[in-house]
Amino acid sequence: MLLEVSDLKVCYGDIHAVEGVSLSIGEGELISVIGANGAGKSSLLNCVMGIVPSRGGKVIFCGRDITSLPVHERAREGIRIVPERARVFPRLTVYENLLAGCFGMKDKISFPEKLSWIYGLFPVLEERKSQLGSTLSGGEQQMLAISRALISDPKLLLVDEVSMGLMPVLVDKVFEVMEMLNREHGLTILLVEQNALASLGISSRSYVLETGKIVLEGASGDLLKDPKVQEAYLGL
Repeated sequence: MLLEVSDLKVCYGDIHAVEGVSLSIGEGELISVIGANGAGKSSLLNCVMGIVPSRGGKVIFCGRDITSLPVHERAREGIRIVPERARVFPRLTVYENLLAGCFGMKDKISFPEKLSWIYGLFPVLEERKSQLGSTLSGGEQQMLAISRALISDPKLLLVDEVSMGLMPVLVDKVFEVMEMLNREHGLTILLVEQNALASLGISSRSYVLETGKIVLEGASGDLLKDPKVQEAYLGL
């Protein structure tokens, strides 16, 4: 397995955000974690990235225990995150935001080549390359946040609520890109989402998180047909 999370716990003071979560993702998989707002999805992802510390459990990446590694070391190992609400560097241009995505990499890449590929994915970013991040629309900032993570050619992409605040047409575009990156380029993606229908639709396996605990897991197609999932997350 590329990533193995075992009995992970995350707490904020006395609040238990993640309670004993275990999950795994193999190289080349696209796995989704769905759940309501406040279920602990973002806390789980941030803990895997090292942004928040674990109170217990282990994170194993490429066979190595990285539980105690700081964020920059995990990034250097090939993990990148697309944060919730498209957090870009507001005072940097689009080009500078993309350049920042390469900082501290362990392996060298051809930045011009990757930049050309990114502009092919999201042509609007090439049009806006000299604009400050703060001047972009919400959808454009989301595209920039995704691209900033992709330009380093990560082994594992963590995607946190990518559809939040986007217009439906942009949600469709972003999920199409996620699916394409996985199927055509073999990118391993761990996606956490409130948009259960969209995330189950593009992933092979999924986990359902409720109040910090995994309550269901299995093939995404099977979960789409599960009456509990349909009632709680699909409005059926």
